[in-house]
Amino acid sequence: MAMLIRTLTDHSDDVNCCAFSSSCLATCSLDKTIRIYSLNDFTELPYSPLKGHTYAVHCCCFSPSGHTLASCSTDGATIIWDTRDGRMLAVLGQPSGSPVRVCRFSPESTYLVSGAADGSVVLWNTQTMKLYRSGNVKDGSLVACAFSPGGNFFVTGSSCGDLTVWDDKMRCLCNEKAHDLGVTCCDISSRPVSDGEHASGYFQLASCGQDSGELRYKCTLSGHSAPVLACAFSYDGQMLVSGSVDKCVIIYETNTGNILHTLSQHTRYVTTCAFAPHSLLLATGSMDKTVHIWQLDSEQPRAGDTTENDSKMRTAENWSEDDVSAWLCAQGLAELVGLFKANNIDGKELLNLTRESLTNELKIESLGLRSKILQKIEELRMKTVSVAVPDEFLCPITRELMKDPVIAADGYSYEKEAMENWISNERRSSPMTNLPLHSLVLTPNRTLKMAISRWLETQQKCGETTPL
Repeated sequence: MAMLIRTLTDHSDDVNCCAFSSSCLATCSLDKTIRIYSLNDFTELPYSPLKGHTYAVHCCCFSPSGHTLASCSTDGATIIWDTRDGRMLAVLGQPSGSPVRVCRFSPESTYLVSGAADGSVVLWNTQTMKLYRSGNVKDGSLVACAFSPGGNFFVTGSSCGDLTVWDDKMRCLCNEKAHDLGVTCCDISSRPVSDGEHASGYFQLASCGQDSGELRYKCTLSGHSAPVLACAFSYDGQMLVSGSVDKCVIIYETNTGNILHTLSQHTRYVTTCAFAPHSLLLATGSMDKTVHIWQLDSEQPRAGDTTENDSKMRTAENWSEDDVSAWLCAQGLAELVGLFKANNIDGKELLNLTRESLTNELKIESLGLRSKILQKIEELRMKTVSVAVPDEFLCPITRELMKDPVIAADGYSYEKEAMENWISNERRSSPMTNLPLHSLVLTPNRTLKMAISRWLETQQKCGETTPL
């Protein structure tokens, strides 16, 4: 069983990456910050959030010791932080100045890899904080990276769909087309492949991409209905998790490829997922600005089993009493589960709770507790409204409902002002694919604008939203 034990809602924009050390969880976002939480109770550390990047933070990762954290950003820099006090130890500027999409420490912490939108790959010496070696892929942006457990080679993935293997001297060992429409993530298991009795000396590599909503692992693992954006192995190599544009998280058994869990609590694209290094904790992050923390049982269910958190209904008003109980636990209000169950509070009842009903009907005497409950319910109401907005009506850059949609040369639609700002900042690549834009002409998408207008009129008549 997979149990949702906590939901973190501190970021004000899309969550791009999450990473574990043995004692902390780090998350980073389009809001330019990195946040650090203690694994003891998931409270934010005193020095968090870390602020140093001037643009969106795309990736973060801990060194193997957990004493340092690396983060990289559209600003073209990779920053090294001291996780004991939040001090900035070094700012490593990509030589080309290109936006840095991914960073990874080697297993011995000797090196740090940074990969950028222009295809450049840099190997940094973490002792001197100086550039050690650099390379470049032929086409596309670098968006994924993973080290072998021994650190003698690492793999990078690009938006053109290639996986490239490099040795620790930055020599290209091989290059292979893995995904037709671009790699989005890759990971290498820390445990060698076993035939049941002996380890083979080979390690499993998983990659996911934009092509068909699938992962590659000795074979193709299906299950998602849309492109897969993230994947990660568990610490023991027994499980593989993936997150997708279909808003779902799927956990596979690596030996068989069977689906163990399908988790559908996120309300926007799932952009990142990570297992803790020595426990069955899982973190998933999303464009819905949240990070979910899951506790997995050591005994896995039969293939195809679902979990109690596999919500068929995406909106809170359709929650069952059990869904409400899970939500209370995720908000740190587990002590109220019995009271809410005794009063048969389902999703619809939850959204209708008021200060008076909490006082007079549920007999909650603490003013502070009543205020906390109402604050959480109000946040839930806001999410419930946003869930109703179709994804195709949201600008991929701002994640807001578009007022004046335009079509760019990459074929995607964006809010006109957001795309003009993107181009004015001398960006010549697609916000969605990172591939070069062959033209900067923006064409009004009148069909989409009319569809949004009709949808708004319908919502206003139903009283489910307010006019823009």
